[in-house]
Amino acid sequence: MVEPITSRQFHEFPGVADWRVLSDGATAYFRTGSFAKGLEFVNRIGALADAADHHPDIGLRYSAVLVKLMTHEMMPNAWLSERDASLAARISEVAQELGIASDPGEVLTLQIAIDALDIPKVQAFWAAVLGRTATEEDLFDQNALAPNFWFQQMDAARPQRNRIHIDLYVPADQAEARIAAALAAGGSVVRDHGPEWWTLADPEGNEVDIAPWPDTWSGW
Repeated sequence: MVEPITSRQFHEFPGVADWRVLSDGATAYFRTGSFAKGLEFVNRIGALADAADHHPDIGLRYSAVLVKLMTHEMMPNAWLSERDASLAARISEVAQELGIASDPGEVLTLQIAIDALDIPKVQAFWAAVLGRTATEEDLFDQNALAPNFWFQQMDAARPQRNRIHIDLYVPADQAEARIAAALAAGGSVVRDHGPEWWTLADPEGNEVDIAPWPDTWSGW
């Protein structure tokens, strides 16, 4: 049986400095510089994955490769195991061999959060619009091409406050810089629940929750 590990345990594994754990697994963004180098890198990753019988999600861009690791058989309650950490370390070794650097500042997870009094009714609408299937409070894109939609229970109507906001998960070592940049760009802190999360608003009051992923979590 595969045992889950926490975010902290993943980050303590040797050779995973390129990687950051967020709400959808361990992620690394590698700047390849060219499509050809990226394709070579992806092929090397594929060989490693087949040998380990453990397969990541890979996004090949023109000059970068995004790799996400999770242990699918443990989902949805947990998603990281030592298999992920071991494969992450091997992938980083290949990146070093090919002269490819990672960029942790590009790692993030974006989620749309909707406050609702009657979640099933509101969720049914968005499921129809997005062509997705509801899973508890979430609408997941199984192809990982669009943000997750999450529905939060309201106790009473809030007519003077936005009912839709953005959830932005960022690596813990990126959160303070991201918040400082947002404030410098004219934003404000609406609610401070740091270090767990902060609610920021743009100059017209539109809100975003910025949250570092807790290093003690192994899943929801």
